[in-house]
Amino acid sequence: MDTHLHQLMTALESATEGMSYQQMSWRLPGKWCATEVLEHLYLTYTGTIKGFERLLETGKPMVTRASAKQRLRTLVVINLGYFPTGRKTPPIAEPRGLPPDKVRKEWRKKIEEMDARIAQCEAHFGPAVPLLDHPVLGPLTSTQWRKFHFVHGMHHCKQLLRLRQASATN
Repeated sequence: MDTHLHQLMTALESATEGMSYQQMSWRLPGKWCATEVLEHLYLTYTGTIKGFERLLETGKPMVTRASAKQRLRTLVVINLGYFPTGRKTPPIAEPRGLPPDKVRKEWRKKIEEMDARIAQCEAHFGPAVPLLDHPVLGPLTSTQWRKFHFVHGMHHCKQLLRLRQASATN
């Protein structure tokens, strides 16, 4: 498994380890609970899996030319490892009430499956070829896709840790 994705799995496991159902459901007004944060991540992983499966079916990269704004965003997120706060989640990745047990049990499997699909495409096309467009960052290579999920997931891991701490005192 990719080292970034392995680090992400470890961090998410640590952030949610031992949290009760009540803690996982606790929320600040207008914010997501821990279960919804994990569901959001789960949905991003399944979306990436579907994209890479389509890529394998078509047999060619599915990318557009990156705009200047996309190149800047990629530099910030991928190269600098900074995930800006306050950005609206795309509707496809908004929590929709999947069963909490399903999300809690399957998010790890989705990371593993995503890494496997990315690796398949990387083996076929090479590590330096842009393979698939991200909806905000534009065309990304296999390495950049993994790094995106790491940076994005670590952003949400901080949220999970704050929720864990706040839910324990309430």
